[in-house]
Amino acid sequence: MAAVAHEEVARPTCWCCGNVFDEHHLTRLGSHPEVGVCAACARWLYRRARSAVDTGVRTPGGVLRHGIGAARGAVMRAGLQDWPVVGPLLRRLDGHLP
Repeated sequence: MAAVAHEEVARPTCWCCGNVFDEHHLTRLGSHPEVGVCAACARWLYRRARSAVDTGVRTPGGVLRHGIGAARGAVMRAGLQDWPVVGPLLRRLDGHLP
């Protein structure tokens, strides 16, 4: 009898963070379908893109986003996101902020 080699099926990974996800949890880029990004990284990329658009422009939305970004950076530097009670609350709030 011939032995049948079983190949492992590679699960797709996020091109940004490298974590493994099911296919339906990744967003594929239109002209580059080989690139898949998870929801958390897509949110991060969106914030980076908005920051680039806001550079040099003083709009009320841009000022608000800059202030939220500065507060987010201060929280990260202080390590508050790792606190047992405060961390989950901050992560939940973060999903609703620009």
